[in-house]
Amino acid sequence: MSDSTNYGKTLMRLLAYFRYFKFSSCLVLLFVLISAAVSVSSAAFLRLLIDDFIVPLLGDQHPVFDALLQALTILAVIYAAGVISTFVSKRLMITISQQIMKKIRDHLFGNMQRLPIKYFDRKAHGDLMSHYTNDVDTLNMMLTDGLPQLLSTTVTLLVALGTMLYLDVPLTIVVVMGSVVMLWVTKIVATKATLHFFRQQESLGVVDGYMEEMIHGQKVVQVFSREDKAMEQFSRYNEELFKDSAAANKYSNILMPINENLATFIYVLVAIVGGAMAISGWNTGLTLGSIAAFLSLSRNFTMPIAEISSQMNMFVVALAGAQRIFNLMDESPEEDEGRVTLEKNQHHTGWSWKLEDGSVVALQGKVEFRQVTFSYDGKKQVLQDLTLYAKPGQKLAFVGATGAGKTTVANLLNRFYEITEGEILYDGINIQRIRKADLRRSLGIVLQDTHLFSGSVADNIRYGRLEASDEEVIQAAKLSHAASFIERLPDGYHTRLDGSGNELSQGQSQLLAIARAAIANPPVMILDEATSSIDTRTEALVQSGMDNLMDGRTVFVIAHRLSTVRNSDAILVMERGRIKEHGNHDQLIDQRGYYHQLYTGVFEWE
Repeated sequence: MSDSTNYGKTLMRLLAYFRYFKFSSCLVLLFVLISAAVSVSSAAFLRLLIDDFIVPLLGDQHPVFDALLQALTILAVIYAAGVISTFVSKRLMITISQQIMKKIRDHLFGNMQRLPIKYFDRKAHGDLMSHYTNDVDTLNMMLTDGLPQLLSTTVTLLVALGTMLYLDVPLTIVVVMGSVVMLWVTKIVATKATLHFFRQQESLGVVDGYMEEMIHGQKVVQVFSREDKAMEQFSRYNEELFKDSAAANKYSNILMPINENLATFIYVLVAIVGGAMAISGWNTGLTLGSIAAFLSLSRNFTMPIAEISSQMNMFVVALAGAQRIFNLMDESPEEDEGRVTLEKNQHHTGWSWKLEDGSVVALQGKVEFRQVTFSYDGKKQVLQDLTLYAKPGQKLAFVGATGAGKTTVANLLNRFYEITEGEILYDGINIQRIRKADLRRSLGIVLQDTHLFSGSVADNIRYGRLEASDEEVIQAAKLSHAASFIERLPDGYHTRLDGSGNELSQGQSQLLAIARAAIANPPVMILDEATSSIDTRTEALVQSGMDNLMDGRTVFVIAHRLSTVRNSDAILVMERGRIKEHGNHDQLIDQRGYYHQLYTGVFEWE
């Protein structure tokens, strides 16, 4: 989006953040006014100094400098007031800008937490990180340095214009006409720079996204000797960034030299026109002091324009970054029209659903899919007319080839995505009526890709239920059989993890994830390849713990490893979004179908 109207809206939206700091902002404006007034008044004072003090003293045989010294003292006081005002305004502006940046980061992160999972599935994580780093940093620079300069320049221009009109209208017209040319040149060049600066920010996000992807996948790159291929791809992205950055900076960096030369030309033109008018007697009121003051004022009027043009690249980059930030803020949050909530009771699993009319339904863990159809992209059907039923406390297993739709079932049950057709019932309640936070609170999930957070081992387990005690953390670790390796760590449960999980093996990380789900103590569990990273011996231990965890709960097991589903109450064999076979292990073996072929090794999933 390079349209100037969009940047105008972006700037107005950015300036709206100053409403949170009205008093401090008013103080900044006051001191900027004082600083600008001092800058202009010192030029106007030059006229008085020359015409009333210096010129008379030149013709005096016995000059007395007392009055001149007094005038110079006043001028020094004026300058001192200007220095103090500039210092205070900049200090205040730094504080305000940092407060604004904090609020923007809060808003940005807060809105990101409300976005649906599908948004993150289609966005590169490095590009999202670029919003918090590159975009925020450029915006911070503009608020700290560029915006105060722009404010000071605007006030200085207005005060200088008023003073010049007071001194001499014809010379003011000369300065204004020259300044119009400067602004016209600035507009032409800045328009070209704006498009390239926005492209630069987008290209930078692409480069950051690719770098993040390569850093995480560096082991895979080296295993398959794809370093040259990775470098080739990076070079293409980097070349695009180079082209956009070079074009943007080419246009922005020529502004300052052009405008400085135009400002010098205006200065010379004012001197020539003013001198000619004074010598010819066309303007009898134009004195030597007036010309000197006017020349100083012309500098005060034109040089700020040149200075602002030199910072044009910073403004455009910052506005491009701000626009990307606001675009993320404007992403539609996850819709949630559910009114059914979850509450504690003393019956069944200890939880109940509170319906819209205030009545209560016990949470039993009964789940039903009725003719559910779903597509991620609106084109290819991932699930087709899927119907299944899970009784309370029943262990239901899904097996099938990659892409058969097994994980999609878990995504839909959590309402990470909304179904296209059909309905999903949870204890007889359509899950679209249940508030998403309460729905997900009732579902424990262990994913194939384990993610650990920076903090202690205990903190990572406690993430499943933040109010859990140390004893409950230890009990959950024992239940998942993670306690044995945790106790061998240098600081046991207090061992710090950096978030990458590099301190632990993949199997150990998976055990922590299972312990995290165990401490949440949900009535329904979803195990998405939960034991895929655990060796056979550990799997036997985990399975024993999982049996205790699953006792009395409805459990959905998604697995390729058939040893984890053998003792399931029902096994659903999925193919292309449909249920091809169903039954328990013995029944499916007797059918001698796909499951039998897979279990006996005669057939392998594609």
